[in-house]
Amino acid sequence: MANTRITKPTRIIVISLVGVALGASASTFDFAEGTSYLSDVPETCVNCHVMRPQYNSWERSRHHAVATCNDCHVPSDGLNKWIAKSANGWHHSKAFTLGDYPENIRIKPNNLAIVEANCIRCHGSLFHHATTTSASAVAADGCVRCHAGVAHAAEHTMVPR
Repeated sequence: MANTRITKPTRIIVISLVGVALGASASTFDFAEGTSYLSDVPETCVNCHVMRPQYNSWERSRHHAVATCNDCHVPSDGLNKWIAKSANGWHHSKAFTLGDYPENIRIKPNNLAIVEANCIRCHGSLFHHATTTSASAVAADGCVRCHAGVAHAAEHTMVPR
């Protein structure tokens, strides 16, 4: 049977590499203000400069007084909220680190579905009072398609269909 014992120099190299990787990860997380993404504070969204126009238009909107970014852009229930925040955090950090994002960002279909569900969660009772349209019919056609400029300036939230 071969000797599978790890030599002392090998252990030092492995421990050093793990330490460098952990240190670089912690430094990157700190530089990117990673803990801010665990909050519901809207200013977190402008950690990335391409979000400045959306943030500025949200500040001028009627939603500013009643809704944060997370109220519209992540599910309201606990586990799904953290799954969405984690997935978006991964995609955003990868795009920011690699510079792999367009200057005029577009919402992705899965995130649009979350926004649409949150529109209905907050405004669903209006469908039966103001119109004969049901919430499920509006969800099928989409709120944002007609109301793109409600929470943000329309030129920043145009949704490809």
